[in-house]
Amino acid sequence: MNEKKSILNSNALYTFIAIVIGFLVGAIFLLVAKLSPAEVYAKLFNGVFSKPKFMVWAVIYASPLIFTGLSVAFSFRTGVFNIGAEGQFVVGSLAAVLVGILVDVPAIIHVPLCILAAAAAGALWGSVVGYLKVKKGINEVLLFIMFNWIAFYLSNYVVNLEAIHKEGGGEATKDILESAQIFLPESIRQLTGCSSANFGIFMAIFAAVLIWFIINKTTLGYQLRAVGFNRNAAEYGGINANRAVMTAMAISGCLAGLGGAVQTLGMSMRISQFATQESFGFQGITVALIAGSNPIGCIFSGLFYGAMKYGGSKLSLINAPSEVVDIIMGTIILFIAVPHVFKKLALKGKRG
Repeated sequence: MNEKKSILNSNALYTFIAIVIGFLVGAIFLLVAKLSPAEVYAKLFNGVFSKPKFMVWAVIYASPLIFTGLSVAFSFRTGVFNIGAEGQFVVGSLAAVLVGILVDVPAIIHVPLCILAAAAAGALWGSVVGYLKVKKGINEVLLFIMFNWIAFYLSNYVVNLEAIHKEGGGEATKDILESAQIFLPESIRQLTGCSSANFGIFMAIFAAVLIWFIINKTTLGYQLRAVGFNRNAAEYGGINANRAVMTAMAISGCLAGLGGAVQTLGMSMRISQFATQESFGFQGITVALIAGSNPIGCIFSGLFYGAMKYGGSKLSLINAPSEVVDIIMGTIILFIAVPHVFKKLALKGKRG
């Protein structure tokens, strides 16, 4: 009996049901658009699983999403709603590209230097918001939105600086130096059939395990969780809640910045002028919610989202809208959130 209750109360069960409902709702929209759901979904899955190189591409798409998912999940655990991962991702990308272009050192130094620059930039971006929230009492959601747009326009400005602007026109920076790239060895890339196979997924898995350890096995993690669960009780117990919030925001920013580094050092090789926000940070919110803010869960939800994004890019081959992926993911999030709402309402009813 207790086992049945634990299954019914499991977040994994609700997530699975939400995913199924998401695909059902997507099928309804496809039927309305006079498209065959079976044909579209077959193309979606074949676009990921029919060839090894497609699966590798899905993993490449997933790597930065795991980082932004970890960023959001970490802040959720400390009671902060981080919608600023987008801006932190952008400044991390920018820092990695600047160091990747302007610093010419051996790869053994260059790669760590680019990664550290991205992590520091993201952490600084998150820390400024944390400082303004803690010291000035400004709402963090408003700050994150503002800082996302500041990062957006800052990136567009820096892209056009003469020192890094691509020669011969084009609204992009030069490519980073070869010594800054994080590609896997040539033999492995040839084996997978994917020229962009890189170390990003290994970095993401390591980060997820490290964040899980910090949250669950360290004093810092205990303090951050305590503040997230009940700030007043944590302060009564002697925990400095303000410092915990600032620490959480810095670490969250660091993770998102690392996602930007993985994207630029392992895939794009440059930064282009944005016409609109790339949404890696906002997609990280989806990854974190599907994972239930569990760092290890972010690996699997990031891989799922990465596969959906890459498979969705193939739908144009059968004249199907790639937006169906966004409909599915949005529905999944909606139905993941609904059980939590009902649980809170039930708890309030019992207390009343």
